[in-house]
Amino acid sequence: MKISYNWLKQFIDIDWDAEKTGELLTDLGLEIEGIDTYQSVKGGLEGIVIGHVLTCEQHSNADKLKVTTVDIGAEAPVQIVCGAPNVAAGQKVPVATIGTTLYTEEGEAWKIKKGKIRGEESHGMICAEDELGLGKSHDGIMILDEALVPGTPAAQVFEIENDQVFEIGLTPNRADAMSHWGVARDLKAGLLQKEINKGLITPSTSSFKIEKRVHKIDVDVLDSEKAPRYAGVVISGLKVEDSPEWLQHRLKAIGLSPINNIVDATNYVLHELGQPLHAFDLSKITGEKIEVRTLEAGTKFTTLDGVERELHEDDLMICDAEKPMCIAGVFGGLHSGVSENTNAIFLESAYFNPVAVRKTAKRHGLNTDASFRFERGIDPNITEYALTRAAILIMEIAGGEITSEIVDIYPKKIEDQQVFLNFDNTTKLIGQELPREVIKEILMSLDIKINNVTESGIGMTIPAFRNDVTREADVIEEILRVYGYNNISFGNKLNATVSSTSKFDDHRVSDVVGNQLAAQGFYEMMANSLTTPAYTTLSENLKDAYNVEMLNPLGKELSVMRQSMLFSGLEAISYNVNRRRSDIKLFEFGKTYHNYPGERKEDKHLALFVTGNRNSESWTGTSTPTNFFYLKGVVTSVLEKLNITRVRPSSVKNDLFSEAVGLSLGKQEVVTYGIVKKSVLKKFDISQDVYFADFNWDAILEIAARNKVRFKDIPKYPSVRRDFALLLDTKVQFEEVATLAKQTEKQLLKEVNLFDVYEGKNLPEGKKSYAVSFLLQDENKTLTDKNIDKVMNKLQQRFEKELGATLR
Repeated sequence: MKISYNWLKQFIDIDWDAEKTGELLTDLGLEIEGIDTYQSVKGGLEGIVIGHVLTCEQHSNADKLKVTTVDIGAEAPVQIVCGAPNVAAGQKVPVATIGTTLYTEEGEAWKIKKGKIRGEESHGMICAEDELGLGKSHDGIMILDEALVPGTPAAQVFEIENDQVFEIGLTPNRADAMSHWGVARDLKAGLLQKEINKGLITPSTSSFKIEKRVHKIDVDVLDSEKAPRYAGVVISGLKVEDSPEWLQHRLKAIGLSPINNIVDATNYVLHELGQPLHAFDLSKITGEKIEVRTLEAGTKFTTLDGVERELHEDDLMICDAEKPMCIAGVFGGLHSGVSENTNAIFLESAYFNPVAVRKTAKRHGLNTDASFRFERGIDPNITEYALTRAAILIMEIAGGEITSEIVDIYPKKIEDQQVFLNFDNTTKLIGQELPREVIKEILMSLDIKINNVTESGIGMTIPAFRNDVTREADVIEEILRVYGYNNISFGNKLNATVSSTSKFDDHRVSDVVGNQLAAQGFYEMMANSLTTPAYTTLSENLKDAYNVEMLNPLGKELSVMRQSMLFSGLEAISYNVNRRRSDIKLFEFGKTYHNYPGERKEDKHLALFVTGNRNSESWTGTSTPTNFFYLKGVVTSVLEKLNITRVRPSSVKNDLFSEAVGLSLGKQEVVTYGIVKKSVLKKFDISQDVYFADFNWDAILEIAARNKVRFKDIPKYPSVRRDFALLLDTKVQFEEVATLAKQTEKQLLKEVNLFDVYEGKNLPEGKKSYAVSFLLQDENKTLTDKNIDKVMNKLQQRFEKELGATLR
């Protein structure tokens, strides 16, 4: 939310610089995320002075140029070459001196330099109004008042608006601070704690009066639950035109584009007081009647942005006798708003139910300044005050007069909250006893009414604009933020309790694995569990019916919970690849969510993503591309770290992979890993291979917890290695060789390793050669050649018999 400092000063008289004020606002809970500078004229006319044209002669080498001498208040006049047709001796003109920076309409900067134009020196530039940002005309140079003194800075002649704008990171509960008035109210309370007593200056509405009663608009609120309060008044005799400059500057400073004086006035009061307003063209209200009601589902309505929308049966609408005109609290209609031909308006000010507005805004994907405030809850007690304030402002800048009574329908008043504050509880929660007078002073500075004070506490009435303060704890928080968190002292004593937890708790195991992956060059990522339902179309394993849908989604792209860890990782990879970071290793601990028939299921996963090169190019060697076997090694290292070693390969039925392997232990699937299918990568604009591993983390934790770690002495006797070159059928896998070897010799055989594979010429058709090493060791004695040969003969015979192998 943007707050103009100049605008803020209209409510509270403060002479602090913006940085100091920003620090106080941050201490009060209105965190200042940045302070920007606004200038009505970019550059603030710095370097622009008033010049007096002393002479003006035709340029000898150019028909359209003049050579002038100009008094700019310096020791001597300067020569300036000028191409404007209206330049003449005796004029007072704005001059951009050497070194001045000017800006184009697009905001590009360019500097005035000393130069030669067709052989004549030029020491500056006589400017047109568009070159200074003071207008759009470029017909000629600006001719100024003859009374001006040469050398006078132009910034003193023209009214330049210089402002500083606070960017406030407003939390959703602080609806009371969604305006300059609300921020000033907090600032007043903060200053009081620094013994600076500043009153709040509120806009006066004493000049409001009804000139005539020639219009009568009948208002019928048919749904008072969604519209607890609705007010309006007619203003006639208006002239729609551009707003005055001061109003345009106020709106531009906070990032709004001026439209016309009527709309700008409603926007001004919105940001001034926090009350959204809407102006209807009176001539477009059929039957001089307003109905606040819902319409049938499917009713068509075209909003101001030209989009035709289908209404929901719960959308509250502002209608006339025949048609809908506005989505209440959200967006106006295309055919009922103010136009250049408007001369009378019905000005609306209302309080709409926050929940109803929020649901409507989300349904239609609309987020306006009005809905932003209505959704969080505005002050229901300023509805009429804001209406009269806006009416006065409109008449000041657009003329006209009030020609109807104020309609204010408020059948059931929204009551202020009653809360009792216990002094002991205040001390307990704050951790320090505050003087009771200080507590009362803070409460009153926040417009909280004190009803009674006893020895034990304070009875109070919370104003309706503080809809987030409903409990004693909320009041204590208000006291603490105004008193200042920095003013609470802390003792030197630290009390802590020691908790006993299992080493197999989720967070402990996650830390162990996360540290290992980080050591292997992986970066941890954290993705949003909310995603788009469109991803379910990328796989037959994912179904729309299994989506867990959000009741109040932020938008279509974040409307369901994810069913797979893959797509959020691909989004991150795509983001990095598009920024030329193509060598990526990521891991994420996260959850997937499924709405299965009869139950909703939530599963935890560890996801690994690898793409690009495994290592960077350096003088010691070239870069090595990532491949399937690298990912397999990482997966194996994670399982071995958790002592999960007896896994077996299993078939994988997942159309997200082009090639994949599953590892299971018993009936539990532990991990699936492989190469992501090209058609899936194409949806994310990724052209390089991506390798993905998906660990069933719930199963991992269960297996790791029941695994028993056994310790044994390091063998005292040496190991022996022997190699076989086996000629095998091409269909035989190494896994079969290793399994058969371990079944044949269970005691002495410790490791089986494949270190070379050959397929090519000099081998019979349909054959391949495996070079396999066998590590033998006896933990009780040194192996003899006789023992070793016996084992190797057994292995050879088994391979020949079971696999049809021969030794090369």
